[in-house]
Amino acid sequence: MNYVRLRNAVSVLNNELHRSMNIILFGPPGAGKGTQAEKLSSHFNIPHLSTGNIFRENIKNETALGKKVKSILDSGQLVPDETVVELVADELDKDAYKDGVVLDGFPRTVQQAEALDSYLEKKNDRVNAFVTLDVPEEELVNRILSRGEGRSDDTPAKVKTRLNVYREETEPVLNYYQEKGAVKAIDGVGSIDEIFDRIIASLY
Repeated sequence: MNYVRLRNAVSVLNNELHRSMNIILFGPPGAGKGTQAEKLSSHFNIPHLSTGNIFRENIKNETALGKKVKSILDSGQLVPDETVVELVADELDKDAYKDGVVLDGFPRTVQQAEALDSYLEKKNDRVNAFVTLDVPEEELVNRILSRGEGRSDDTPAKVKTRLNVYREETEPVLNYYQEKGAVKAIDGVGSIDEIFDRIIASLY
C-alpha cells in the first residue's frame, strides 16, 4: 500500500513538473504589457501569443480562418468570440506551445475566458496566473500621448474615453479570474525591470 501511495505521489509530482506555464498578461493601453510579455516569454522560454498577430498571420497566409476574419473586418464588424477562440485554439495546438504561453490581448470577454479554460482542461492544463498591470489613468494618458501610440487626432479626453471603454469591457474578465484565485495585481509604475521583477516575484 505504501508503495502504491508513493508511486501515485511521484506521478502527481511529475505531472506538476511537466505542467506548462500559461500566463495571461492583462492591462489597459499604455500599461506596457507588450514589453512585459516579451520579457516573460524570454524568462520562461515560452511563446508570446498576441491575438492581433494571429489575425494578421492568418490573413496574410490566406488560411480558411484568415479569410473568414478578413471578411468580418472588411465589413466593419467585430470578430465574434467564437472565431477568436477558434483562431487561438488552432494556434495553441501547435507544438511550439506545449510548454506554455504568454497570452496578450486574449481573453477579452468572459465567454473567451470560459472557452480557454475548457480548452486547457481537455489537455489537463490550466491558466497558472492572470497578471494585471495597475497603472493610474493619468499615467496611462501621458504614456500613450508621449509615445505617439494614439491616433493623430487623439486628445487626453479621447484617450480617457478609450480607457473607460477598455475597463467596462474587460472588468468582467478580471472578476472571472479573481473568483478563481488566479489574479496577480502588479504595480505597473516604475522602470521596465522593476515591474518585471514584481511580476516574477508574484509567480513564484
